[in-house]
Amino acid sequence: MTLEYASRQHPGDSRAQILSALVKRGVPQADAETVATAILETRAPLNVSGASRKAAEPKWTDMREMLDRVKENREENRQAIDRLMKSAERGNKQLSAGEQKRLSSLLDEQRQFDERVDELTEQIEMDERAAVAASRFSGAVKSEVRSSENRATMPTASARVTEPTTYSREGRHSYFMDLARVVQTGDSAARARLERNSAEQRSSVGITTVNGAGGEFVPPLWIVEEYVRLARPHRVFADLVKPLPLPAGTDVINLPKVSGGTATAVQAVQNTQVQVTDMVTTSIAAPVFTVAGGQLASLQLIEQSPIRTDEMILSDLAAAYAQNLDTLFLSGSGTGGNPTGILTLAGTNAVTFNGTTLTGANSFYTAIASAISKIWSSRYAAPNAVVMHPRRFAWCLGQVDGSNRPVIIPAQGGAFNAPGLLGPDLNAEGPVGTLAGLPVYLDPNIPTNLGAGTDQDRVIVLRTDDIHAWEGNIQTGAFQQTYANQLSLFLRLHNYAAFQAARYPQSISIISGTGLNLTV
Repeated sequence: MTLEYASRQHPGDSRAQILSALVKRGVPQADAETVATAILETRAPLNVSGASRKAAEPKWTDMREMLDRVKENREENRQAIDRLMKSAERGNKQLSAGEQKRLSSLLDEQRQFDERVDELTEQIEMDERAAVAASRFSGAVKSEVRSSENRATMPTASARVTEPTTYSREGRHSYFMDLARVVQTGDSAARARLERNSAEQRSSVGITTVNGAGGEFVPPLWIVEEYVRLARPHRVFADLVKPLPLPAGTDVINLPKVSGGTATAVQAVQNTQVQVTDMVTTSIAAPVFTVAGGQLASLQLIEQSPIRTDEMILSDLAAAYAQNLDTLFLSGSGTGGNPTGILTLAGTNAVTFNGTTLTGANSFYTAIASAISKIWSSRYAAPNAVVMHPRRFAWCLGQVDGSNRPVIIPAQGGAFNAPGLLGPDLNAEGPVGTLAGLPVYLDPNIPTNLGAGTDQDRVIVLRTDDIHAWEGNIQTGAFQQTYANQLSLFLRLHNYAAFQAARYPQSISIISGTGLNLTV
């Protein structure tokens, strides 16, 4: 069947009518599609003169020009998107509201350009196939009339043919209808088409969120305001002792101390000399020490960051100061400008715990009681706090009695005759409960590398009012001097403090021993 014959048989039919007639005559569906297109494209020139036929040349030539223009516009739009994104990347900042709106508009236009390119490309390919079919069925390749057996002759080598996918728009099958058929009836043909479609999708390269393959259109989001601060222990012990303002104009604070007192005695005989014992005095000194730290930062970071970077740096310096001051009050060596901490102070009460249990003979509870007793017996006043590392109290929580019941009971449970209570709040630092009637405070700055095996911590029972700490006001500043030629700032924090625990060393009991290397 030639194209001319088909055209004469269907001079005014619609596309659907032409397709129906061709299929009834045994023309394959794919060929019927191309023939119908060719009929509709060439119907007008069949009965016109050569001049009119020339005016009706294939229209995809104009379409190719249109396609080129659309591609040029699409490339300009893509470059505008790249410029906007690279500007944000170079400044390491988020897009402003106006830039977000502009980016959204550009992305919408890019999608429209992509769709238009696909439409024009598809139309050009259809027109090319129609031209090939026209040459096959009208005798343009060979002048003789071809029989129906030659309907499937392949196009010339120069013709470009694109194989449609299983569920292309030109196809006769619906992806969702096939899914329904497989679920409802187990249709094997529908299942085969679905499997073929899966293979087609796997063979497609596509684009992803990887940079260079589409990832530039999914920019990273930095929530700078919610930056994660460095976790640091707080100054639990430093806040327990008696706080005093640091006097101005001095580098050492001296405290007079009575080291030997007066005496009294019974007057055995009236009008005779009464007991006279001279008081002995001495003094203790608390040198003023400095705690300071700084950070060099570029001026660009300070001025271009969307948050107050200087405040972020100074807040971390303040946290480092608090941790360092607490550590000095606990473990200061007393040399090299460091104060003498209570763990290195001479004259404190020493208690040893080498056991393995919380209660019972030679237990941790017994060591606490001994520490209290030594303060009672030498300071003649009661302690008011127990300070320990969090791992030590966690070990206490893990201890059970002979019936496998916990020894430390939550305060909310209305515990009866319990040696210790947990709560009311479960804190990682600060107050956490009671033990032997004393409030327990957790301080992670207590060292855990002490003892012969460098694996022990320490437990401190003390009267906090007997320990004095003087502290000035924290001072901060930002300095460009010396760094101006490199556009840098030096952010600095410092403070002055003094510490004295030797007023009454006997009001401090330090528990040590191999039992303090036990953990849960």
